[in-house]
Amino acid sequence: MKRREFLNKTALSVAGLSVANYAFSNSLIEEFVTADTTHGKIKGYREQGVSIFKGVPYAGKTSGERRFRRPAPLEPWTGVREALTLGAPAIQNPRRNEPAPSEDCLFLNVWTPATDNKKRPVMFYSHGGGFVIGSGGSAGQDGANLARNFDVVVETNHRLGLLGFLYLDELGGKDYEGSGNNGMLDIVEGLKWVNANIAQFGGDPNNVMIWGESGGGAKTSCLYAMPSAAPYFNKASIESGPGVRMVDKEIAQEITLMLLKELNISVSNWKKVLDVPASELLAIQSKLPFVPPFVEKNKNRGMMQRNAGGFAPVVDGKALPHHPFDPTAPAISKNKPLLVGWNEDEYTFFAWERKDTEFAKLDFESLHKKLEPQYGQDTSKIIETYQKARPQATAPDIFIAISSITMMGLGSVIIAERKAAQNGAPVYLYNFGYKSEAKIPGTEYAMGTPHAMDISFKFFNESAKKPSFFGGNRPERVTASHNFAELWTTFAKTGKPAAQNAPKWKAYDLKNRSTMRIDTQLEVINNRFGSEIEMWRSIGKV
Repeated sequence: MKRREFLNKTALSVAGLSVANYAFSNSLIEEFVTADTTHGKIKGYREQGVSIFKGVPYAGKTSGERRFRRPAPLEPWTGVREALTLGAPAIQNPRRNEPAPSEDCLFLNVWTPATDNKKRPVMFYSHGGGFVIGSGGSAGQDGANLARNFDVVVETNHRLGLLGFLYLDELGGKDYEGSGNNGMLDIVEGLKWVNANIAQFGGDPNNVMIWGESGGGAKTSCLYAMPSAAPYFNKASIESGPGVRMVDKEIAQEITLMLLKELNISVSNWKKVLDVPASELLAIQSKLPFVPPFVEKNKNRGMMQRNAGGFAPVVDGKALPHHPFDPTAPAISKNKPLLVGWNEDEYTFFAWERKDTEFAKLDFESLHKKLEPQYGQDTSKIIETYQKARPQATAPDIFIAISSITMMGLGSVIIAERKAAQNGAPVYLYNFGYKSEAKIPGTEYAMGTPHAMDISFKFFNESAKKPSFFGGNRPERVTASHNFAELWTTFAKTGKPAAQNAPKWKAYDLKNRSTMRIDTQLEVINNRFGSEIEMWRSIGKV
């Protein structure tokens, strides 16, 4: 299955890990609450000790004449505007239990313990889904439990896919400047809204943490390097989505020309794309190349591989002046603390989604054959390194380990190393390792710690009363969830991750390479996966 197809199919599965109805229900409502914003008063509701505001507009129109441009100014309103239900997500396939996708999608959600003046830390989350699907209303990342027990949580919808990242700077001139980063600049508008309004929701505009998982981690990587975002956050966390490099503008221009060719529109008449229905653009989008969060350099050409283009943030020299973490960590965020890391068994998620059961049947001979097309003459060295480091591991275990670290781990290590080399604010490296006993369908192989399982854990949404979609049914997973949430919320408060039952988590440096393993027990391990990472370094992957 192509990765684009996979992402579209997971729009319904991952986003709906638990049920979150967008249609308003008052079954648990304690009372309605109001809050003032810069553009008018809004009405939310209080439920189980949390004040919730959904579908709050943070910027104006992005359809019609505003397509591919910065949004229109948000119009003030009179009276009280209801903020009881989710706003529309960006254009994509329909999402379970959410409104119909729309080009006008600039809404955010706020969960807060109270609309008072306590100045709580703000955790500003960017959703996953690569750069093409997802929303701030995804159920697994519901912010109520974090707010109830810890801090203020804000999540945004923003433009995605070609409507968020089509590069038109060279064709459209000043009116379309920054078009290749509209999706990211939308998030910046959300951060500006927080800066201007969050004090009315019990939050501290001067203590904002940006964070995100998968595509949201890549978005956080970009925000960390964007001058327009710099005044509006103080710390960041990049989770299973290391955005080391983004799309060069030369590649972005090629993708734009590919789109026009698909639409049978000449370059001189490019503005006709403004009249193409969004549904048609979405259909064509799936035919064009896809950008993963972590794109390697082509060693021979010193730039992104030609087939790795697609719709993602563009290194345009302005909105995104340079690749987020290549060749160095961004100087603009030198003094902002950073968390970065990945899940130990990332690939089992992709095996589940793709219905890949063959990996579980591998022996070491077939493992070599499976890896050789990708790694060539280095295949034997890779397998031997992993066998030596993990003498009890089976061939499927080693395949999962290799696939997981190359997907999300190596980029995370690169980010930690380059951030540490700045000698500025600290960077902390982690691995999430709670092991789910749930089996990948069609196999007896356990999910372990798959991609995306961390979402419900860090949002403190694991419950001993019901099974978790990925996390299984063992009650101790709630302890792992609390550990994860406490580390992250303490980091949001202070810039240093800590928890009551945690050993001291020292910042990552190039000597000790301290890594926190997050599970029911918390453990700091120095130079974790050291032999494996040195091997990857020796073949040019780090």
